[in-house]
Amino acid sequence: MRIDSLLNKNGQFISLEFFPPKEKDAWPAFFFEAGKLSALNPLFVSVTYGAGGTTQANTLELVTRFSRDLGMNPMAHLTCVGACEENLRSFLDALNAAGVDNVLALRGDPPKGQESDFTPENTAFQHGSDLAAFIRKNYPGMCAGVAGYPEKHPQAATLDEDIDYLKRKVDQGGSFIITQLFFDNNRYFDFVAKCRAKGINAPIVPGVLPILNLASVKRILSLCGATIPTGYLARLEAADKEGTAAVRDIGVEYAREQCRNLLERGAPGVHLYTLNKAQACLDITKGLQLKRISA
Repeated sequence: MRIDSLLNKNGQFISLEFFPPKEKDAWPAFFFEAGKLSALNPLFVSVTYGAGGTTQANTLELVTRFSRDLGMNPMAHLTCVGACEENLRSFLDALNAAGVDNVLALRGDPPKGQESDFTPENTAFQHGSDLAAFIRKNYPGMCAGVAGYPEKHPQAATLDEDIDYLKRKVDQGGSFIITQLFFDNNRYFDFVAKCRAKGINAPIVPGVLPILNLASVKRILSLCGATIPTGYLARLEAADKEGTAAVRDIGVEYAREQCRNLLERGAPGVHLYTLNKAQACLDITKGLQLKRISA
C-alpha cells in the first residue's frame, strides 16, 4: 500500500530500515531477525543496498519476501548509481508486478574511493529529484519518498541550499521525506521549521540510528555528515573501553529517549535504522507511546 496514503491516518507510527546481507546463505538468519520486529506493526519497512549499487539485484526478491512472508509493507531503495531508463523501467515494472507500491528515490552513495568527487554517469539521472520526476511521470501509481538531511548533505554548501534541493525533490514527485540520522532532536525540529518556511509541506519522518558499535557508527558519520553531541560521544568513548555491550546499553538508552522525545514533541512517527538487530530495536521501542487517531 502507498505510504503517503497511510501517513497520519492512524496517528504516530514506527517504520523500519533493513540492510540485507550480500550473501544469500545469510538470508534465513536475517529474515528470522526481521520477523521478530513484525510485533512492532511497522507502517512500512525500507530495504537498502550497498554503496555503488552493490546488492541492488537482490532488492526485488527481498521486498517481495517482506510482503509475502512477513506481512510488512515494503519500500525499495532506488538510486541514480548505474541508472538508465531501460533498467529503471524494468525494475519498476517488476515492483508493480510484485505488488510493491513504494520506492525511496535517492542519488545514492558513491562507490568506495569516489566519495569526494562522485557524479552519476547518466546525465538524465544525476539527483534524487530526477528519479522522483521519472517515477511521477511514468509510474503515477507508485509512491516515491525522498531523503532529507537535518545537518545538510556533505556536498551541499549550506543547509539553506540543501533545503532548496529538497524542495525540488518534493516538487518533482517526492510524497514524503525520511531524514538522515541525527542525534540532537532540536536539529530535526529546526530542520522541519526551515522546510515549512521554504514551502515544503510533505510529511518529514525522523530517522533514528541506535549506536551499538562506536567504530561502525564513526564510519557511517564520515559518509553522511551527521554529528554526535559532545557529551554523548564522551559517554560512548568511556563505555567503549569496557566493551561492545556497554556501548550497546548506552546507545539503546539514548535512542529510546530520542524516540520518546520526538514523539512527544509531535513528530509523525519514527523511522528506526535497525542495523538488522531485532532485540535492540525491541528494547528501544518498549514502552513508547504512539498517539493514535480515534475512529
